[in-house]
This record gives sequence, C-alpha cells and structure tokens, in this order.
Amino acid sequence: MTETIQFGSKRIDFRLEYSNRKSLGITVTPAMEVLVKAPTDTTIEKVKEKIRKKAPWIIKQQSFFLSFQPKTPKRRYVSGETHLYLGRQYRLQIEVCKEESVKLRGKFIAVTVSEKSRAKDLLSAWYLQHAHEKFHIIAQPLIDKFKKYKVAPESIVLREMPTRWGSCTPNGKIILNPELIKAPKGCIEYVITHELCHLIHHNHTQKFLDLQTKEMKDWEKWKMKLEKLLA
Repeated sequence: MTETIQFGSKRIDFRLEYSNRKSLGITVTPAMEVLVKAPTDTTIEKVKEKIRKKAPWIIKQQSFFLSFQPKTPKRRYVSGETHLYLGRQYRLQIEVCKEESVKLRGKFIAVTVSEKSRAKDLLSAWYLQHAHEKFHIIAQPLIDKFKKYKVAPESIVLREMPTRWGSCTPNGKIILNPELIKAPKGCIEYVITHELCHLIHHNHTQKFLDLQTKEMKDWEKWKMKLEKLLA
C-alpha cells in the first residue's frame, strides 16, 4: 500500500509493507522510492510519525541518489542542435552523403548520413564506442588505487539505465551508463570511484562516505556538476 506525509514543503510518498518482524525499517532505493516494512500490529499513525522523524534523513538520501538519475532532454537530431561530449557542448552538423561517419570538427560533431533519419542511430553508436574506450582508460588508474584495499571489480560493463549513472553488483561487476560519456572526466571519475567504494562497503553508510572522501576529496563538486549537467 502507498501512503503520503507532508514534511514542510516536501511531500514524501512511501510504500508500506507489513510482515512478521519486530521493528520498523525504512529504506530509500536508488530510484528514490521510500520503502517501509513494519510489524503487522503497527498502526498507520505510528508509521507516519516514524516517517516524519526520519524525514530529514529520507530527503538527504533522495538528494544523494539524484546524481544517479540521468535527465537528458529529448533530442531531435537536427543540424544546429547542441550535444555534449566529455562535458563540452558541440553543435550537430548533419550532411547527407553516401559514406556514413561521425567526427569531431572544432565546435561541431559532424555526422554524414545516407539519410537524415539515420542521424540518431549513427550518433548513438559513436557515443557508445567512445564510452567503451574512454571509461576503461579513466577507470584503470582508479582501479589501481583501490588495489591497496585488496579489491578489484570483476569487470566493467556498459548498460543503458534510465535512473542510474552506475551500479555495483554483489559479485563485483561495475555497470556504467554510457550516457556518462557526455559528462566531464571528473564526473566519470566520481561515479567510478563511488562504485569502487561499494566493493568495500555495500551500503551508503558513514564508512562508505568516509572512504569516498578519502579517495576523492572533491567528489561533492563533481556530484553537483553531474546533477546539473544534463538537467
């Protein structure tokens, strides 16, 4: 069942589940959903009271996960439209030609296509290719830094994720959103560092945050850039 409370100007929606447990637990998911598990005899009033007490923490957690929610505006893939690559803005320059290609030319991403409707597919493939190349180059020095903790990712893979920039599976596989190739190098380093920290601390505890700060002192700056970049 879904319930709601008002906390100042903020509305907090939460999903409530009852089960045979002794205490009430609150979880904020990476998708910013609030999940509440409560003992079967807990009244809804008591649940809402607990949510209000924990509201500052809930809002803080939701804000924390906000940087992992890509917000790329819908594109039309026409000449003159701006597109990002490694944090820089480029204007799209589309030409119809028999030989298809995508190249950086000064302040332009020049796309030659056999027909204009192919521009999106061609540019997406170009981004994906560059994401594969750049992410591994950027990740390797960071992976080497974490060897002192005797951890290393099983692999780094790319996967489109509508609500995440990155994730780390229980068996140590790091998954990165190829959309990250549009962000500055510092933002990419932040997401990779964040996921490497999860190899040691699986949850966003204070120990996790302390480790992230130790390995990347200015991570908050890059987190904020990532939040604003593709908004």
